[in-house]
Amino acid sequence: MSQIESKKHLNAFLEVFSDEALARAKELDQQIAEGKSLGKLHGVVVGLKDVISYKNHRLSASSKILENYTAIYNATVVEKLLAEGAIIIGRQNCDEFAMGSSNENSAFGNVLNAADNARVPGGSSGGSAVAVQAGLCMVSLGSDTGGSVRQPADFCGVVGLKPSYGRVSRYGLIAYASSFDQIGIFSKTVQDAALVLEVIAGEDQYDSTVSNVPAETYSKKINEDKKYKIAYIKQTLEHPSLNKEIKEQIFAFIDRLKNDGHTVEPIDFEYLDYIVPTYYVLTTAEASTNLSRYDGVKFGYSSKIKSSNLTNFYKENRSQAFGKEVKKRIMLGTFVLSALYYDSYFTKAQQIRRIVSDKATEIFQKYDAIVSPNSPVTAFKFGDKSNDATEMYLADIYTVFANLAGIPGISLPLFRSSLGMPFGLQIMTDKMKEFGLLDLSNKMVQIAGNY
Repeated sequence: MSQIESKKHLNAFLEVFSDEALARAKELDQQIAEGKSLGKLHGVVVGLKDVISYKNHRLSASSKILENYTAIYNATVVEKLLAEGAIIIGRQNCDEFAMGSSNENSAFGNVLNAADNARVPGGSSGGSAVAVQAGLCMVSLGSDTGGSVRQPADFCGVVGLKPSYGRVSRYGLIAYASSFDQIGIFSKTVQDAALVLEVIAGEDQYDSTVSNVPAETYSKKINEDKKYKIAYIKQTLEHPSLNKEIKEQIFAFIDRLKNDGHTVEPIDFEYLDYIVPTYYVLTTAEASTNLSRYDGVKFGYSSKIKSSNLTNFYKENRSQAFGKEVKKRIMLGTFVLSALYYDSYFTKAQQIRRIVSDKATEIFQKYDAIVSPNSPVTAFKFGDKSNDATEMYLADIYTVFANLAGIPGISLPLFRSSLGMPFGLQIMTDKMKEFGLLDLSNKMVQIAGNY
């Protein structure tokens, strides 16, 4: 608790459950004293991104529209954490409704990068990444719709795992874009991420999109003696937006992988420039639908201004309580779903998503994994990109591929820039191949540590 208090300026937590966490710790200590069997996460301190439901605790999605809302049930992941002895320490700041790449869109202020307080932590799960980075909790759960776990993990120098779509239940996760959203994990080590995934993965009667492929004992199987066949997409490492230092260090690491006996080959992916527009057409369309429920009647903020009719009442509530970025994405989504533009944008984007998914399947028939950067740049300074939406959105160019295809991805904190800022390497594998992803990740961390 003292550590959280001493680093309060980072604004990683919106609320800390101090008394409750201490009571939970005493309860867990009593289990040890009584000789009871202990859960896999006994005593592990976990933070929750403020989009994951924890019964009888506030849940705001870092938005004024839900500022005083109290969750009425536990998310499935929360139930599983508690069943294995975890301690929930608090709810963590994020971009409003998980919309953003820098954590500059929260209604409750920016989260600061612990490595350099003048720089962003990444988004949208910035508070969750910083909490692990600064040692304020052992593990955090975030959400990843287009890179919102991997990119902040990259900027903050921690491990960030996005499981396959359907690997982890979304029940109790506030929806941004339902066919993209996935709960992910921040940790200091690959082993910790594997153990948490082992706990939270698996079927759930409350989420019809969860896969019935059994979860594996990931934490016990990530040291297999295997050499991997790895691809890197030429267009990602040759893209003009990629920082030269990131490019050079990744290529140097590819040579290390080859020296360790792994095969690493370049491949072509001709659709790279289409994936960001496709992602934003589809996710904003889903957001427009999902966020229509926040109208001031059923949920959240209600304007004190008297309105002459119901339409104006809705307009006042949503205009006053939603932030600029959320309103922008709702309007974009409403536009692409409109009768005149539905086929031109939404239908076309769905077709491209299918092509991208098929291409991913084709790649993984020949290769075990794909490696790439997470971001074209390291953590940038506050305000550098916030006035240029196009530049901000294009920063997602390396991460949205995994969400479009529904495949797992992880960011490993392997590198540092000449300015001392951390950045990582992204690895992706085929759907439901988290074991291979984690095993290869473990090997890569070991290879990096040997140089």
